[in-house]
Amino acid sequence: MDQADLLRHLVGVLERLGVPYMLVGSLASAAYGEPRMTQDIDVVVDLGEQQVGALCRAFSSAEFYVSESAALDALRRRTQFNIIHVGSGTKIDLVILPTGAWGKAEFSRRRRMLILPDLEGYCARPEDVILGKMVHYREGGSEKHLRDITGILKVSGDAVDRSYVTRWADQMGLADIWQAVLARLGL
Repeated sequence: MDQADLLRHLVGVLERLGVPYMLVGSLASAAYGEPRMTQDIDVVVDLGEQQVGALCRAFSSAEFYVSESAALDALRRRTQFNIIHVGSGTKIDLVILPTGAWGKAEFSRRRRMLILPDLEGYCARPEDVILGKMVHYREGGSEKHLRDITGILKVSGDAVDRSYVTRWADQMGLADIWQAVLARLGL
């Protein structure tokens, strides 16, 4: 199963089970910017405890590794858990919807869009993808996050609400990273 097929399966399962979701991370940044190879699918889910069992069963043990106890633990701790496609090693990171102000705002702004040529699904808006990439950059320092941000700004430039990003970057302690990204692009 390639990554596109895995994404189709994931979206189908989430929608069939009525689990609100949005793509984030590299796949979301590629939707607005420059594509790059990634071995994982990052998705924020508003998962209820009663949905965990059905979600885990939808990823058969012959093809996937998923732990229902890890999923329940992630739900209780508001963190994340993984589903791994055994044959390819592709990983799905299911991030439980954060309870903070930005997490709620980001999820409320998600939009349905074409995420593959033959698949519609919910995706974070470009401004929120940028903010998420800045958070990950601050946590790990990986340049790939800054490259993703600059790719979004190059491709989707005028469609990005920079005042929204600036406002949240200030509140989240990311203003220095945001200013560095803008300076790198000469903006």
